[in-house]
Order: sequence, then C-alpha cells, then structure tokens
Amino acid sequence: MAHLTLRTETPRSGVVCVALCGELDLSSAYCADAELRRIERTRPETLVVDLRELVFMDSAGLSRLLAAHRRARRGGWRFGLIRGSETIERMLRMTATHERFLTLPDPAAVSP
Repeated sequence: MAHLTLRTETPRSGVVCVALCGELDLSSAYCADAELRRIERTRPETLVVDLRELVFMDSAGLSRLLAAHRRARRGGWRFGLIRGSETIERMLRMTATHERFLTLPDPAAVSP
C-alpha cells in the first residue's frame, strides 16, 4: 500500500497549493481533508490541489475533494485542481465531477 504525502507551497500571496503524492483513498482521505481544512482557516484567495503525483484515488478521496470545493464556494475562495495522471482524469470524467472543478495544467496557471 502506498502512503499519501502532502506538500504545501505558497507560490504567491493568497495562493496555496497542496501537492498530493501517492494514494488518496479511504485510509488517507480524511487526513488530507484535515490539512485542507487547516489551510482553509487561513482564508486563502485560491486553494489548489495538485494531483500530478497522485497514483490512485477512490470514492473517499473524491468525496473529500468535492467537500473542499463546496466549502470554498460557501467561504468565498477559489478551489482548483492541477490535472493528474490519465487514471485520475478518467475517474473524474467517469464520475462527471471534472466539470465541477476549476482545472489547471500546472501551478503557474493560477491567475491572480
């Protein structure tokens, strides 16, 4: 079983990027959710989750991303995803959730 690691960066003021590396599944989804909630308490202008190093995501992981998206809409900040592997992108398309997210090709694409 691959573990999930999170790396948080602030590429510029108001933008926080959280890179997920490994597997976002039932065993790690709520840990990732807790980190996203911690960041949300700082009220960023934009919170971006980088999926490029994610190798697996199940429905628990997807549900936590959707929950973070809902909190952002209610809280007034932008929430986006940096595109992941074809496997991750396929899951988002198959569940028709890819349309809900602001999707970016890389961290530099976050506009001010």
